[in-house]
Amino acid sequence: MEQKNDKKISNSEKLFHCPVEATLSQIGGKYKMIILCHLIHDGTLRYHELQKYIPQATAKMLTQQLKELEHDGIIHRKVYPVVPPKTEYSLTERGKTLTDIIHSMRDWGRKYMAGSFEE
Repeated sequence: MEQKNDKKISNSEKLFHCPVEATLSQIGGKYKMIILCHLIHDGTLRYHELQKYIPQATAKMLTQQLKELEHDGIIHRKVYPVVPPKTEYSLTERGKTLTDIIHSMRDWGRKYMAGSFEE
């Protein structure tokens, strides 16, 4: 949610200039796509597991990205009342609708990394 003149604006009230912009408003972010890729591939993951998968992310940045995904209804966060704290993340039904997008990006990335694009 953005704030404009002290009024909160929801995504449904935002003016998007193209559908890609609307999509990126939900999943654009430094590590959001990587988080989603791991949740799609591995299912439910604990915070510590996500840290291992994304070592370049600082704890603060990873936490921020997870909070934004949760706020936007893409992932679910479950906290267990144990010591030390146990927190798990999983995709919501809405989040699962991003599977094809994530898989397409993964496949394109594999081709790019393999140098298999013709110039």
